Amino acid sequence: MLVRSSGILLHPSSLPGTYGIGTLGKEAFAFVDLLKKAGQTWWQILPLGPTGYGDSPYQCFSSKAGNPYLIDMELLVEKGWLMEADLADAPAFDDAKVMYGDVIEWKMALLRKSEEYFLKNENAEFGQFLLANAHWIHDYALFMALKEKIQQTAMVRVGGEISQQRMLLLWKRNVLH
Repeated sequence: MLVRSSGILLHPSSLPGTYGIGTLGKEAFAFVDLLKKAGQTWWQILPLGPTGYGDSPYQCFSSKAGNPYLIDMELLVEKGWLMEADLADAPAFDDAKVMYGDVIEWKMALLRKSEEYFLKNENAEFGQFLLANAHWIHDYALFMALKEKIQQTAMVRVGGEISQQRMLLLWKRNVLH
């Protein structure tokens, strides 16, 4: 029997964040502590997948991949995948609302940089993650690479250099071989 309880619906992007958006890092842990202190039992969140045009959590590119905008940059510094100096050039983000364009541009550049640090020290745990998620991660990576190649254009509007037929051939070649 479910005991009567209460909680809150809040997407992590709505948490206060040092770098333009709330994250699943320190802000989220502090929020959970606050909920517990207030006697709340539930924290209902919206989908956490990578978003596309409009940045709606209900329009995710994947039900399995996480949204890179929700990664805590300071935790990457603690892991050694970024340097403290990398965060020094952060833009002056708006405290009242998420300016997705600014957040995306800044965070994605830093995530690419952190990838370099991470891959230098790639470990067995990462390899195990890739193996355990092989049923979806390669298709997703290919899809996102194609989306980047066509500059995030909707797939139904793709023409010119990468036609839908060519994208299908690329997909088949990478998935079936």
